[in-house]
Amino acid sequence: MTPHDPYGYLLVHFIEDPDHYAERIYLDLSEDDDPERWHPLNGGRPILTSTLGTKGVRDPYLVRNPETGRVYILATDLRVFGSGHGSDDGADWYGWSHHGSTDLIVWHSDDLVHWSAPYTLDVSARADGTHAQLGMAWAPEAMWVPDYYPKGHLGGRGAFVLYWSSKLFADDDVDHADPEVYDRILWGATTDFTNATFTLGGVLVDRGHPTIDTTIIQRTMPDGHRRTYRATKDNGPRANIWLDATDAERWWEPGVEWREIQENIGAGWTENGNPGGMEGPALFASHSEERWYLYVDVIPSIGYRPMTSADPDQGFDYLHSRDFRMAPHTKHGGVLDLSREEYERLRAADGTIGIAAGAQGRDVD
Repeated sequence: MTPHDPYGYLLVHFIEDPDHYAERIYLDLSEDDDPERWHPLNGGRPILTSTLGTKGVRDPYLVRNPETGRVYILATDLRVFGSGHGSDDGADWYGWSHHGSTDLIVWHSDDLVHWSAPYTLDVSARADGTHAQLGMAWAPEAMWVPDYYPKGHLGGRGAFVLYWSSKLFADDDVDHADPEVYDRILWGATTDFTNATFTLGGVLVDRGHPTIDTTIIQRTMPDGHRRTYRATKDNGPRANIWLDATDAERWWEPGVEWREIQENIGAGWTENGNPGGMEGPALFASHSEERWYLYVDVIPSIGYRPMTSADPDQGFDYLHSRDFRMAPHTKHGGVLDLSREEYERLRAADGTIGIAAGAQGRDVD
């Protein structure tokens, strides 16, 4: 095995704790190359804390630019527990969802040990200087597309397709007063998660009622084409997480047909079998065998429970294993493949050194 061969996984997440300031960035490292056993770095203490916006971050995600190697953490700008209330005790979800931050909080790293200070990306910004009327930007994820731009594009062809959930108001509804507005999955494109390169796209998922928390993964099929799978939380009348797929190369564009594979994913992880009792799905694949994982976040505070599949076209089943290990209340994040060199570097650092000034996981009032 060489230092550049795939080995190990890195999980980013937050913790929902109504008694402590836990809406920060936490990192867990897999036990060797096992994606079913996780060990918190830094003794389970936060790695990064936002000093911007609400000074809280939720729903983080890790994504890599394969051309530069730079890794980005993206997160929702929200501190739910700042008022002393949690998700299940008087939290102002209406106010946040309608009038909350349209900024994402972003960090980047070139070695997964030294992280930049946080900065913001306003996903409501249009190229002409105007702003779309959006509610809060929730649960960002992104996927690198190597040929996003046409041949001859001055900045190179690759870009991230970024997707998140927001309420989408009419441009003249500056007060966000329309009661019929609901959450959609929106998308945009960027090369570095700054407003200097960001272009607001459009709607990726619209079911006519609230949908949130899309997670996406791609799979190379035997004939060489890429199939895109998408798990999303339907927050409508029949709340559940569903899985669909498309073979369209430009899967984010309007008019793409998606084939539904599975509904009510993970309902058995809740106490009463409620399919709406989880959110924040996270898709990732093993790099050592034909196996895919879908973690579902049992709400409000239980956290991730695992689903697995040998073939996503057949859906996901429950992973019941005595060997599965994850710290309690590990919530809504994402998983990044590592190389052997990166794995050893992270294990040696244990999340405790090399964090840039202004970015470290200290308390912020």
